[in-house]
Amino acid sequence: MAIKSTIFKANLQIADIDHNYYADHSLTLARHPSETDERMMIRLLGLALNAHKLQTVCNGDATLGFGAGLSDPDEPDVWIRDYTGQTRCWIEAGQPEDKPLSKACNKADEVLLYTFAYSAEVWWKGIESKLTRLDKLQVWRVPTEASQALAGLAERSMQLQATVQEGALMLSSSANTVHIECVRWK
Repeated sequence: MAIKSTIFKANLQIADIDHNYYADHSLTLARHPSETDERMMIRLLGLALNAHKLQTVCNGDATLGFGAGLSDPDEPDVWIRDYTGQTRCWIEAGQPEDKPLSKACNKADEVLLYTFAYSAEVWWKGIESKLTRLDKLQVWRVPTEASQALAGLAERSMQLQATVQEGALMLSSSANTVHIECVRWK
C-alpha cells in the first residue's frame, strides 16, 4: 500500500507592493511522501511571488493552484490558468531535467523555475546550455540559507504573511520571518 501525501493548510495574506496586489488565499498543499518541507515551501514562495499575475496578466479572469507536483511530472508544481483553460504561468521547484521544462514551455505562456539547495550551482552548470533556447523559461536561484529557513515555517496549519517589495519576498509567521531575494539565472 502506497504512503499517502500529507495535507498542509495555509492562509496566505499577500501584500505585493511592487504590483499593487493585495489578497488573502486559503490554500491546501499536498506534500508527497518523498517531498521535503523545504521544497514544499519553495512551491509556496513561487505562488506568493507570482499571484499578482491573476490581475496583472489575466485581469482577474484566472485561478491559481498547486498541481500534482512530484506525483505527476507532467503537471506544474504551481499554475495560473485563465478561464479558457490556458496555463498562463507554470511554476516548478527544484532541479528538473531539460525535457520536462521544454514540454512545459510548449504548454504555457511562461515557465518559472525556482531552484534551491547547495547542489543548484552544479546542476545549473550541467544544464544551462540546454535551457538557453527556451525563451519562455526563467530560472531563479533561491539562496540556500533562505530556502532552509523557509522549511522552518512549515506547519500542518499555517498563517503566513507575504510581502513583496523591490523584488524581494518577506514571508512571516507568528514565530519567525524569512527574507528572500531570488537571483535570476536566466
